[in-house]
Amino acid sequence: MLSWPAPLLPSLPGNGPALRLHDTARREVVQTGPGPTARMYVCGITPYDATHLGHAATYLAFDLVNRLWRDLGHAVHYVQNVTDVDDPLFERADRDGEDWVVLGMRETALFREDMTALRVLPPEDYVGAVEAIPQIVAHIEELQAAGLTYTIDDGTGDLYQDIAQAPGFGGESGYDEPTMLRFSAERGGDPDRPGKRNRLDPLLWRGAREGEPSWPGPQGVAGRPGWHVECASIALGTIGMGFDVQGGGSDLVFPHHEFSAVHAEALTGTKPFAQAYVHAAMIGLDGEKMSKSRGNLVFVSRLRGDGVDPMAIRLALLSGHYRTDRAWTPDLLEAAERRLATWREAVTRRSGACAAEVLVAVRERLADDLDSPGAIAALDAWAAATLAGGEVAEQDEGAPDVVRDAVDALLGIAL
Repeated sequence: MLSWPAPLLPSLPGNGPALRLHDTARREVVQTGPGPTARMYVCGITPYDATHLGHAATYLAFDLVNRLWRDLGHAVHYVQNVTDVDDPLFERADRDGEDWVVLGMRETALFREDMTALRVLPPEDYVGAVEAIPQIVAHIEELQAAGLTYTIDDGTGDLYQDIAQAPGFGGESGYDEPTMLRFSAERGGDPDRPGKRNRLDPLLWRGAREGEPSWPGPQGVAGRPGWHVECASIALGTIGMGFDVQGGGSDLVFPHHEFSAVHAEALTGTKPFAQAYVHAAMIGLDGEKMSKSRGNLVFVSRLRGDGVDPMAIRLALLSGHYRTDRAWTPDLLEAAERRLATWREAVTRRSGACAAEVLVAVRERLADDLDSPGAIAALDAWAAATLAGGEVAEQDEGAPDVVRDAVDALLGIAL
């Protein structure tokens, strides 16, 4: 599957500190320690609607991770999937009387446009579930051969993994069983399905149903893959086991990331699936989480269509910490537009406040679990000092150019 074009990434003088991120599995901020090539997998969209600001905030958080690793001199192997075969896609296509393939292709194309406008660095591997089905089927057959699966005895052909044979299950999320059952029911699971050995057993393969697309499956059973094994299989086929960061929204902690790890660890016989599980918080509107089910979405494409500068959208979303649930308001966008105008005016000056000091501050703040509000505050102070001009004791000729490159390379904002 095609990704989107990469923006140019300026080189900056010097180096910053190692990146530290909050690992959900360890419940603490830890230092990342990638090798020459950092490896990151971020769960992608199910393309049945346009990119809303909740999506955008998540991908911006992991874009900061990508940029900070690159600033430290690492190459980055970034992988993202597209769940282009799933119930929400089929339901939306059926509701609108549209071909599900056409719907998925159109919304994926719009997502690419939004990511390009927001200057998000593209994944090296951008993989759709449909194109990965042969690989997924092979992995499911490995689990079958190892005796880790069972089929529901009701003629559907639905295949599950037996979590009773998954040592360490629950370690990624840290949730107790009642919480897992609640989230499973709310987030696409089927804990009340008759015939399951354990209510939390994850679906590996859904047998073919009338009116649904299907593909040749494990042991010749037609159908389509479960959600969690999709990501496990794509990750194993691209960046392998033990990669540096598994990323996504906080709503993926359970069941998706927990079960993706269960599948991958069963397939390889090793742990961990990822060195760190990093999750971005939710964006709300009018006091509620922004989601398709609530119908309270603000779309990136609609804002762009209304003439909003994508850099103002990016700056508004980065003005809150990635792990803090926060609200989208007109005031937030207006503040970002004013800030963007101030920064742009400051970098047009021939000289400015010391560039070295602000570069150190921005790098330190972002390296500390992506403290983008702290980095923005440092840049606000620099812009204020620069625009004060002669009132500031020392001015650094060429500083505006360095700061412009730093804002571009580290925060992804073009001034």
